[in-house]
Amino acid sequence: MLQVRPFDIEIGQHKVMLNIVEARERGLNAGDRVRVRTKGAATTAILDTTLEMVKPGEIGIFTEALKDLKNPSTVDILPAPKPASLCYIKNFMDKEKLSEDQIRSIVQDIVDNNLSDIELAAYITASYIHDMDSQEVEWLTKAMIETGERIHFDTHPVMDKHSIGGVPGNKVSLLIVPIVAAAGLLIPKTSSRAITGAGGTADLMEILAPVEFSAAEIKELTEKVGGVIVWGGATNIAPADDKLIKAEYALSIDPYSQMLASIMAKKGAVGADAVVMDMPVGPGTKLTTPEAGRTLAKDLIDLGERLGIRVECAMTFGGSPVGRTIGPALEVKEALTVLENKGGPNSLKEKSLSLAGILLEMGGVAGRGEGYSAAEEILTSGKALEKLKQIIEIQGGDPAVKSEDIVTGENCEDILAPAGGYVVAFFNKRLVELARIAGAPADKMAGVTIHKKMGERVKKGEPLISICSSSDWELESAVKDAKRQMPIVVEGMLLERYPRMTEL
Repeated sequence: MLQVRPFDIEIGQHKVMLNIVEARERGLNAGDRVRVRTKGAATTAILDTTLEMVKPGEIGIFTEALKDLKNPSTVDILPAPKPASLCYIKNFMDKEKLSEDQIRSIVQDIVDNNLSDIELAAYITASYIHDMDSQEVEWLTKAMIETGERIHFDTHPVMDKHSIGGVPGNKVSLLIVPIVAAAGLLIPKTSSRAITGAGGTADLMEILAPVEFSAAEIKELTEKVGGVIVWGGATNIAPADDKLIKAEYALSIDPYSQMLASIMAKKGAVGADAVVMDMPVGPGTKLTTPEAGRTLAKDLIDLGERLGIRVECAMTFGGSPVGRTIGPALEVKEALTVLENKGGPNSLKEKSLSLAGILLEMGGVAGRGEGYSAAEEILTSGKALEKLKQIIEIQGGDPAVKSEDIVTGENCEDILAPAGGYVVAFFNKRLVELARIAGAPADKMAGVTIHKKMGERVKKGEPLISICSSSDWELESAVKDAKRQMPIVVEGMLLERYPRMTEL
């Protein structure tokens, strides 16, 4: 028996650790699977080895495995066989087609943490190199749905909206959800937090109300007020997706077939009958050309039909941010301004009304071609604002909140135009980088306000953008980086100078 040394650290995987001397005596190596047993409990874990963290005769056990073993004082370990899904992953790497049972086995092992980081990376890499066919993608999507919690609504239709991503400042869900819910339709919007961006929808909504709810709570809240805006990561809906996304992020790849399954699994799991896909097209987005957008639209619609979900896709302009703000608090303030009918950027209003209008038509509460005007009436009448207040309140926030109540970073500085003329280039990724350097999304008050967009005239010395942060040193860093490489180009301005000052 081995003495347990508990490591109260969540690592997202069942892992144990032996001293390298102990491991050698037992014929074990790092990366091996072991069966860990104690009286009345057992679990399978992946072995790591160390020279110092645990002594011979001890075993370090991390949080996930400790929970399964019910915090024992001593355990025994034995070698454990590798899961069958590893053979299927190797077959996939050899370009062999996978069966429905094989795909389900892989997904189940992902959910059960039976695959190591390296094995999961091998699957993701194989997916990136060898795309699955439509039948395999359908099986993959269904397996991702079936290995997690599902929401079954008593009232239909259930609507949903998804953005392919790639455009900063895309706070449209804060307008679309209340518009659709105010029309009498159900829209349980599960959203993500930012991974590479300056703020996901869940990060934004968290400024207004809590966003972490179980699947059962999401159902209850949605049926009471018509809609919610919550963080999908707090549920057990399509749990394989979150694990796959982490592996994709580490490898900086986004396998096409996996992206299709990821999108539709979340929609299927929340019981959606109809989904509108926001597909931004343009430089710097995931869809650089309209042709790429049409291909993805066809595949999403086809997959939706296989799953019994009606899908419509809307290609939108992705060449510049939606609205004029990037960063959680700034974006929430801007969205509330539009909902309060106090103005706001036309790009945010138009995109939100267009997408909401499609959902109203799909839901049968507006005729074909009449959705936009129906959505506009709900917005301008104040019904959308009232519905958002109901959603905020039922999620535990303050329904009396107004745009002027939203606090943004107190440390701000303008980046001025070094020349006069028209804005001729706009770099979305640079604007996101600056917002993140300023502290977003961890600092919800940090971000970038855009004063001049493509084609607009600017005078020398006028502000192009403003950067805000809660931290003076993060602001200083963001400002320095903005001046090093400007995110907005005005005709006639100097782009770079050689040799650089650091080279002299």
